[in-house]
Amino acid sequence: MVTTSEALLPGAPGATTGARIDINGVSHWFKLPQGVLQVLDDVSLTVAPGEFVALLGPSGCGKSTLLRLVAGLEPATAGGIAQDGHPIERPAPSRIVVFQDPTLYPWRRVWDNVALGLQARGLLKTQRARVDDALRLVGLEEFAHAFPHQLSGGMAQRVALARALVNDPQLLILDEPLGKLDSLTRLSMQSELVALWQRRRFSALLVTHDVEEALFLAQRVIIFGQRPAQIRAEIKVDLPYPRHRGDAHLAELRHQALRHLGLDESW
Repeated sequence: MVTTSEALLPGAPGATTGARIDINGVSHWFKLPQGVLQVLDDVSLTVAPGEFVALLGPSGCGKSTLLRLVAGLEPATAGGIAQDGHPIERPAPSRIVVFQDPTLYPWRRVWDNVALGLQARGLLKTQRARVDDALRLVGLEEFAHAFPHQLSGGMAQRVALARALVNDPQLLILDEPLGKLDSLTRLSMQSELVALWQRRRFSALLVTHDVEEALFLAQRVIIFGQRPAQIRAEIKVDLPYPRHRGDAHLAELRHQALRHLGLDESW
């Protein structure tokens, strides 16, 4: 497993340059039997190369929909999204999504699950070592021949991260990736995710409902209002890594985020 101290080494092997993502005036509607439902309303946002940005907002406001649009899984109804100046029109290996569920194939061993992306692109025969490197990066090289049912929830999510990282993505799109883990595993995985991001230098766009998680991981936190989602606030997390959960400034930022979400009275 990569440690935070290792992650800070400059020029780490395999480091990638993160993508710049420009979201310009994006609105989106779903056609439902009962009519049209708007989920995004004129959203504009830029993710700088190598930046870690978190999206916070009420459940169902449209955050995960925005991730799907950035991933190229469907086109925006209005507005545009670009990666390094080029319109995003379809999925690409440079943009990888990690979902809340690891979605591992139960009949494939851990190594074969991680190898899926390279296999689909016809690269596995010549680049098998990348699978071993990805497993080593997440601390699972000893479980390469295990089946998914033999893993804990945290280990399965590490496999999902390795499967993403083996493609050397320029943008990692994280849709509540730690949401189903127990609290102790979740805290540990947050630190590991920061270390992976620092080591590989990809850009990261995270959706989470956990205010503390967003502030612990991200350099900027974007707060959305109720559906249809509009950006209500932006919080710059001007704290160095590694961060300490008891930091007084982190507590101040948490109160600020909760106030924008209308929840500060309970804290």
